[in-house]
Amino acid sequence: MEINSRASGGEASSVPDSFETATYNKVGWRLIPFLLICYVVAYLDRVNVGFAKLQMLQDLKFSETIYGLGAGIFFIGYFLFEVPSNVILHRVGARVWIARIMVTWGVISAGMMFVESATSFYVMRFLLGVAEAGFFPGIILYLTYWYPAARRARMTALFMSAIALSGVIGGPLSGWIMQSFAGVNGLKGWQWLFILEGLPSVLVGIVTFFYLDDSIKQAKWLTSEEKALLERNIVVENTGKQDLSIRAVFADPRVWLMSLIYFTFVMGLYGVSFWLPTIIKATGVKDALQIGFLTAIPYGSAVVAMILVSRSADRSRERRWHIAIPALLGAAGLVLSAVWGQSTVLAMTALTVATMGILTTLPLFWSLPTAFLAGTGAAAGIALINSLGNLAGFVSPFLVGWLKDLTQTTNTGMYMLAGSMVLGALLTLSVPARLVNK
Repeated sequence: MEINSRASGGEASSVPDSFETATYNKVGWRLIPFLLICYVVAYLDRVNVGFAKLQMLQDLKFSETIYGLGAGIFFIGYFLFEVPSNVILHRVGARVWIARIMVTWGVISAGMMFVESATSFYVMRFLLGVAEAGFFPGIILYLTYWYPAARRARMTALFMSAIALSGVIGGPLSGWIMQSFAGVNGLKGWQWLFILEGLPSVLVGIVTFFYLDDSIKQAKWLTSEEKALLERNIVVENTGKQDLSIRAVFADPRVWLMSLIYFTFVMGLYGVSFWLPTIIKATGVKDALQIGFLTAIPYGSAVVAMILVSRSADRSRERRWHIAIPALLGAAGLVLSAVWGQSTVLAMTALTVATMGILTTLPLFWSLPTAFLAGTGAAAGIALINSLGNLAGFVSPFLVGWLKDLTQTTNTGMYMLAGSMVLGALLTLSVPARLVNK
C-alpha cells in the first residue's frame, strides 16, 4: 500500500524517507485490507434491506413510508449508543470492542429473517443500530492511533471504499441470493438474504479478536525502530491538539458545525444506498439479478474516485475544495437522475456521477474534525459527529419514502437530497482553511 514518502506530522523527519515509507506501507498492508473487509460486511448488513425491499414490501404488505421509517430507525439506536460505545472502545481497546460489535450485529442482522410485521421490522432495525453503534467512529479513531493527518485522508478513503465495494459486491450477490434461494426450505428470497449476509459478520468478528492490536506498542509484527518512528510521528501530530473533556466536546461550536456538515452528506449517502435499486427498477429494469449488476457500476466508479481525490488532498494538503467540489457533482448527478429517469442508460450515467461525488465527500470529511481533536476528546467528538450526522440516515429514507407515497415518484426526493449536498458544500467552505489544511 504505497504511501507518499515525505515526512509526516508537520516537522522534518530525522529518519530516511525510504524507511518511513516502508514502515507505513507495512502498517497499511497489515491494517487497511482487514478493516476494509470488516466495513464491507458491516455495510452490507446495514443496507441490504434496500434489496430485500424488492420482495419484502409485497410479501409483508408494507407501504413505502413503512419501509422508509424502518430503514431509517436503525439510526435512532445508532445515535443513542454511539458516544458511549466509542468512549468504551478508547478505554478497553479496539480489539475486544470491535469484535463484540461485529458478532452482535451479525446475529441481529440474520435475525431480520423473522420479521413479520411493521412493528417487528422497526424493532429489529433499531436493535441493529444499537449493535453497530461505535464501529465506524471507532475505526476512524483507531486510524488516528497509527497515522498522522498528512497520511490519514488516503487511509480513511481506502477504508471507506468499503461502502462502494459493498455496492459492487453486494448488488450482484443480493440479487443472486434473492433470485436463487427463493422458496428453498420454505423461506423467501429476502429471508435468505439476511441469513447469508449476516453470518460473515459473526465470523469476521471472531477473527478480529485475534488479529487487531490496540496500539503501536502492542504490535508484535513491528520492530522497535518502526514502533519508535510511528509513535514519534503521533506525538508530533497531537502537539497543539486539544484533548477536550466530554462536556467540552458537547459545548464546542466546531463540533456542531462538523455534525451539520456530515448530516448533509449522509442525507445523500443513504438516499443512494437505500433507494438505488428502486430507482433503477423504475427505469424499466425488473430482474433482481440485473438490478444487482447495474448497482455495481456506480459503486465501482466511486471506489476509483475516492482513492484518486483523497490522494490529491493528501498531496496538496488542501481539504475544503476536495470535499466541496465532489459534493456539488453529487448534487448535479441526483438532479439529472430524476430528469433522465425514463432512460436506463442516462439515469445510470447520472446515478454514477452522483454516487462518485457523494461517496468521495465522506472519507475526506473526516480530515476536518480529526485535525483539531485528540485523545478522549477525539473519541467523544468523532462519535458525536458521526451519531448526529447519521441521524440523516433516519431522515433521508423516511423523507424519500414519504415523498414517493405523496407524489408517486422518487424525483422530489432526489431534488431534496441534491439540495442537502449543496448545503454541505457551502458549509465546508465556511470552515477556516488554517484549521483543517494539514
